[in-house]
Amino acid sequence: MKVLTIGFARKSAQQFFELLRESGTKRILDVRLHNASQPDGFAKRVDLAWFARELCGIDYVHVPSLAPTKELLSGNRQGRISWDTYETRFNALMKERRIESTLSREDERDGCLLCSEDQPHHCHRRLVAKLLDRHWGKRALACSSAAMKASRALSGQSSC
Repeated sequence: MKVLTIGFARKSAQQFFELLRESGTKRILDVRLHNASQPDGFAKRVDLAWFARELCGIDYVHVPSLAPTKELLSGNRQGRISWDTYETRFNALMKERRIESTLSREDERDGCLLCSEDQPHHCHRRLVAKLLDRHWGKRALACSSAAMKASRALSGQSSC
């Protein structure tokens, strides 16, 4: 089983939903703190749930326990804390929240962690994926055309 991740920034709705559909994911796990008002209309909570279900047959679940605090998020976005500090504090927050025991494998099975950042490098969804990977022994992959091609080459299946 793989931990899948995707960000919607810098993607058209068509690109975003094609990546999800081709990945084979069954459930979007929205790990954003704020999921109701987004610049990309298709990524707003209500719209995203509808589009995912109608276009891809994918469920949608908001999992705020996997989101950073408002202070942590704004501190990083406003440059008051470095990425290294953010990562340390976020990992401590996840440990405090005991995410590995509050989120079951079944909850996450065939799911894809969603956040806004285009790439996972400086996004908390990558940190969540790493934590789940350590706990459940999965492989974390970001949803992208390159990841899907690599995964197909390795396993013969479409996933990202």
